Amino acid sequence: MNRIVIDNGTLVNEGRRFNGYIVIEGDRIARIGAGRYPGAQAEIGAGTEVGTAARAEAGTAAGIPTRVIDASGKLVLPGVIDDQVHFREPGMTYKADIRSESAAAVCGGVTSYMEMPNTNPPAVTLERLEEKFARAAEVSPANYSFYLGATNDNIGVIRRLAPRRVCGVKVFMGSSTGNLLVDKDAALAALFAESPVLIATHCEDEGTIRANIQRFREEYGDRATAALHPSIRSAEACYRSSAKAVELADRYGADLHILHLSTAHELSLFDDRPLAEKKITNEVCVHHLWFTDADYAAKGNLIKWNPAVKSAADRAALRAGILSGKVDVVATDHAPHTLEEKLQPYWSAPSGGPLVQHSLIAMLEMSREGTFPVEKVVEKMCHAPAIRFAVHRRGFLREGYFADIVIVDPDKPWTVSRDNVRSKCGWSPFEGTEFSHSVTHTIVNGGVAYENGELSGTLHGRALEFER
Repeated sequence: MNRIVIDNGTLVNEGRRFNGYIVIEGDRIARIGAGRYPGAQAEIGAGTEVGTAARAEAGTAAGIPTRVIDASGKLVLPGVIDDQVHFREPGMTYKADIRSESAAAVCGGVTSYMEMPNTNPPAVTLERLEEKFARAAEVSPANYSFYLGATNDNIGVIRRLAPRRVCGVKVFMGSSTGNLLVDKDAALAALFAESPVLIATHCEDEGTIRANIQRFREEYGDRATAALHPSIRSAEACYRSSAKAVELADRYGADLHILHLSTAHELSLFDDRPLAEKKITNEVCVHHLWFTDADYAAKGNLIKWNPAVKSAADRAALRAGILSGKVDVVATDHAPHTLEEKLQPYWSAPSGGPLVQHSLIAMLEMSREGTFPVEKVVEKMCHAPAIRFAVHRRGFLREGYFADIVIVDPDKPWTVSRDNVRSKCGWSPFEGTEFSHSVTHTIVNGGVAYENGELSGTLHGRALEFER
């Protein structure tokens, strides 16, 4: 059994921060304490200088080999749980794959992910879903689960989903990458009435978008640029579809999670009750918290997402929602495309981009700027996904929980460049951005998956379990 001590770090967990240590035994957190770990000095040898290299040496405790990681001056956080990623496998592995993107995830402090069904072929049957689980078991250094995709005619498959194994069912109420639009009222009614698992929705009103596309194609033709994207995939389109999803959930008592809110108006559909009391919740993505429509001039299609990045006022409302409790979860919608695809003219360029490597540090950067405290970052990226999806013993620093832990140096600046992007697509919308924080260690199920710029090569990821 492995034994790791994380000593003298600033633990951030459940609304508080304190100087302390964590003892990991096997795959679990065995002990959490305040102050310095009592045995750390002896375990690295009497008289040895207590430095980063020295504390990484192995010692022994009660006959168990012990490694001590010096976390002095660093933040120690629960591993991030990302409830929305697109890893493109099967069928689009020239863009990304489960191996490459889960590796990028652990480099960024993401220890668990929930992956979307709009692959090729799409995961709309139990057999295709199991193929994804099997592939992740072979190659993923992070923990994983997968959504089944809803269609207009697969309610029979949805009824058979295992609530303890499958994170949810994804329904596209507006078309996006993958052509999984569910647009029949009867199919939506059956889904909301009968799904045994959480329903996660992509909400953009299809009729509104199609009308906007026709209008702007006629007006701009080939002169169209990404600056038009928030007018085409408009705030009205988002609100109409989100309101419809909320109405369906209210009518049928469904467990609804609306993904990637992008507008102030949509927030009016939600309240600030404690998350555990809600059946209708939302997620906001890092790019909608970071960028605004003013960034299209410089970034162009690199920040073309569905839903679109919108106004500074919308961004301000979403940021305020994190503080007020109206925003429930923060995630990425990590969705890589090749740079060649993204550099096509606006009408041809696909929506989406890589984010999973930079989500935590981007949120910590916003925290440093005073947007919200570090405790809120941990709440929305670690605790809240665990609560909302009823993830078994993850998302918190608690004794007896799985040891999914991230160590972050808050004073180790670096600049994003194509040389240090881990995603297979090889580019990032954050290129040129200097971040003040660096992830130094990512621990998954008690094993060090990433350390100081290097992946361990050992696969520690497991299928997530849900307490349903």
